[in-house]
Amino acid sequence: MTTLSTSQARRIALAAQGFLDKPHLPPTLRTLNRTLERTGVLQVDSVNVLQRAHFMPLYSRMGAYDVDLLARAQTMTGSRRPRRLVEYWAHVQALMPVELWPVMRHRMASYRTQKHKWWGSEVSEDLVANLMAEIADRGACTARDLDDGLPRDKLHWGWNWSATKRALDYLYMVGDVAIAGRNSQFEVRYDLPERVLPADVLNAPTPTVEEADLELVRRAARSHGVATVRCLADYYRTLQEPAKRAVDRLVEEGELEPVRIEGWNRPAYLHRDAHRPRRVEAHSLLSPFDPVCWLRERTEKLFDFHYRIEIYTPAAQRQYGYYVLPFLLGEEIVGRVDLKADRQSGRLVVKAAYAEPARRSWAPVETAEELSAELVRLAGWLGMDSLTVEPRGDLAPLLRF
Repeated sequence: MTTLSTSQARRIALAAQGFLDKPHLPPTLRTLNRTLERTGVLQVDSVNVLQRAHFMPLYSRMGAYDVDLLARAQTMTGSRRPRRLVEYWAHVQALMPVELWPVMRHRMASYRTQKHKWWGSEVSEDLVANLMAEIADRGACTARDLDDGLPRDKLHWGWNWSATKRALDYLYMVGDVAIAGRNSQFEVRYDLPERVLPADVLNAPTPTVEEADLELVRRAARSHGVATVRCLADYYRTLQEPAKRAVDRLVEEGELEPVRIEGWNRPAYLHRDAHRPRRVEAHSLLSPFDPVCWLRERTEKLFDFHYRIEIYTPAAQRQYGYYVLPFLLGEEIVGRVDLKADRQSGRLVVKAAYAEPARRSWAPVETAEELSAELVRLAGWLGMDSLTVEPRGDLAPLLRF
């Protein structure tokens, strides 16, 4: 059995995620499609202290790009330019390729059987029928557009959830409606699937449960390069046992090769098409919602990097900051930086910057130089006119613009 060093596994993983791809200047729709083939999905999150989550992994791999490219991939203008991406619960809320819609139908069916468990009795059949009729008549609508004015509560992380919002969430999860897009307030616009998705996707046959699990694990394996069963299951939130059966089949068919990774206590699997580079020369800031950071155990094993999102941690208890991005330099995560885009003043604010303890013995000045350059590039992409550094963290005094 092949044994990989941690460094080899790390480079394979980064190559699979697109950090070895040669840049197109400027990035084009072709670049976007190539990058999406690497990541598979883009997590969607409402936090906008820096940039929306789904935009950042593309920037980390492609560099400064026109975000309208992603908007074009999420719209459909007839048969000549069909929609490429649609939101669904793939990993978590995420933009996924439209061809995964049929693969997700079993997931949709399982949510339908758990209606009362997840959405409660207040999501009545009458409300569901009325909402479907309204959407059919009016076209794409937000929950606010359709709100029936029922009493609200504040039990869900501070959000106000009306019965209408709950019902729309149910309809979306079971596939009766699809997400047509979002408005300028980032509110979801719901519409009938036939007005959102290409006809060939809607008419595609539904795979068996086993075929669906196999497809999701296969895609996860391509995006990871090398991974454990747990890593592969997490990527699209497949259950462990079905994921293991899918892995066994892919091994039998020769698509995955069992390997050992030094220091890992679980078996790993190498995709047959995985590139095994000798060097990775990345210099990228990674979103907290980047696929490289999704499974914390994997990130820690590959990069010796302990990472937690502190958004929901009270300010006084945060160790590194509110919106902290790991800094990938070469094949290592060498630091982390807490960032805020102050749009009112046009400033990118560095709230804090830290070198990783395990790497402080080598090239902290080089790390600061590379991070400074990357922050300038990021500020330009975000349309920020200036950079401000607050004196928190050992890298902060070394940053120069």
